[in-house]
Amino acid sequence: MSRIIVLDRDGVINYDSRAYIKSVSEFKFIPGSVEAIAQLTQAGYRIGVVTNQSGISRGLYSEETLQEIHAYMTDTLQKAGGRIEAICYCPHLPIERCSCRKPQPGMFRELSQKMGLELTDFFYAGDRISDIQVAKKVGAKAVLIESSMTDKHALTRFSKILVYPSLFAFTQDLLDEC
Repeated sequence: MSRIIVLDRDGVINYDSRAYIKSVSEFKFIPGSVEAIAQLTQAGYRIGVVTNQSGISRGLYSEETLQEIHAYMTDTLQKAGGRIEAICYCPHLPIERCSCRKPQPGMFRELSQKMGLELTDFFYAGDRISDIQVAKKVGAKAVLIESSMTDKHALTRFSKILVYPSLFAFTQDLLDEC
């Protein structure tokens, strides 16, 4: 495997909410996620994030607010020794049928350009079925991180996916294999 890991944001790095994460004060790191990203960074992994953010099109928060949230996230990670190299987001509603909203692969093409690399033979960790679907489309090794938004019943349609209770647990397993 290459030393590239792409992460979903909500449900993997921070707690998700059915009411959306609309401000920095609502953004709460999942225990162990900061440490996991720091450990991956220090082990030489390049990390990118792709995240659906339809709350923008729903009028729940602005792109400027999303940038503030991402600045808080990346600053916190950097202070702990972690680094997210690039973040791509889709602001569209599902009904818009854009090419960037997961499970479509558009954000992965954008991430590849931002990071200046071919995304091949890499891990993609997310907490929803759409994450598993896009991982399969882009040729990534799918890693499911269980969250309150994970539809465990729908997982039976997929074989050969790695399932972990947290990003921290996945990271420990990955780094133990190295």
